[in-house]
Amino acid sequence: MAALRYAGLDDTDSEDELPLGWEQRTTKDGWVYYANHTEEKTQWEHPKTGKRKRIAGDLPYGWEQETDENGQVYFVDHINKRTTYLDPRLAFTVDDNPTKPTTRQRYDGSTTAMEILQGRDLTGKVVIVTGANSGIGFETAKSFALHGAHVILACRNLTRANEAVSRILGEWHKAKVEAMTLDLAQLRSVQHFAQAFKAKNVSLHVLVCNAAAFALPWTLTKDGLETTFQVNHLGHFHLVQLLQDVLCRSAPARVVVVSSESHRFTDINDSSGNLDFSRLSPSKNDYWAMLAYNRSKLCNILFSNELHRRLSPRGVTSNAVHPGNMMYSSIHRNWWVYTLLFTLARPFTKSMVKQTALPPKVKYGKWTTFCQPRRSD
Repeated sequence: MAALRYAGLDDTDSEDELPLGWEQRTTKDGWVYYANHTEEKTQWEHPKTGKRKRIAGDLPYGWEQETDENGQVYFVDHINKRTTYLDPRLAFTVDDNPTKPTTRQRYDGSTTAMEILQGRDLTGKVVIVTGANSGIGFETAKSFALHGAHVILACRNLTRANEAVSRILGEWHKAKVEAMTLDLAQLRSVQHFAQAFKAKNVSLHVLVCNAAAFALPWTLTKDGLETTFQVNHLGHFHLVQLLQDVLCRSAPARVVVVSSESHRFTDINDSSGNLDFSRLSPSKNDYWAMLAYNRSKLCNILFSNELHRRLSPRGVTSNAVHPGNMMYSSIHRNWWVYTLLFTLARPFTKSMVKQTALPPKVKYGKWTTFCQPRRSD
């Protein structure tokens, strides 16, 4: 139990708790067997339940399986820089002949992205996350990278993006992550990003449109459009258009558009029910920062729904997501009133790592070496 406690796996059901002197082990092909140190024997069946078990899923992020000079399998945790002969997946074993599980909700508002991705191997998947140098964009990019995906942080500030890359590599030096410049407030920058990405000749399996501006004073971009509208919606709209062919070639693929519940508190139609373009990019006299943000989030919803309708037959899905209740992040930095509001609300909000849950640890030493049981099948 001491080894399990060190690994963080000691919180087990009482039915599966081993008697004193027993120990769980795993074979190279993922089967669980039990060693009795008192009698120096091994068996496949659990000493209390009589069940046979096997390992479910892949190793957690940052772990690798190695073999020592004696042929003994051990596990390396690169995140916490430690090794163990205890398989970290022992907390996630399943019965050899499992019954059909009952349907139930697996995740709730307190679930983190890392918990959802537990055991998932995203090796070979390519992911772009916009606005990934901080906030939920960073947590999303990190979660993908630590599970094996090749992640591109698409950010306006390349220096801060490279710092974010360094933080991820600091958690797992084998993470495949890089930064590229993308300024959504300049459509030419969006075009340059798409061209540079296509020049890599790689697939694109996930595009997370996360970057956003909030509570900005009224300004026009170099393209002559109101900044909140262009950054939050039009820039991403143009980006998806430019990368649409890559997404379709990479199918199954998906686009995730980070929107907000605030889309409910606005409208972009005039009194006749027709689209009012002046509401999308208003003049200075008609501008209110919160309303501009809400309208941009409504555009996100409408865009995602139509994108899914058009591309889902080609294997590309699109979903708009609300990341959760108001959170403490740097998005409020443009006005002190919002900074105060977010600060007061912080004790009642979700943490950054919980916001990213959209949809994968042991003491040095060796086990005593007596033989595994032979499998009868």
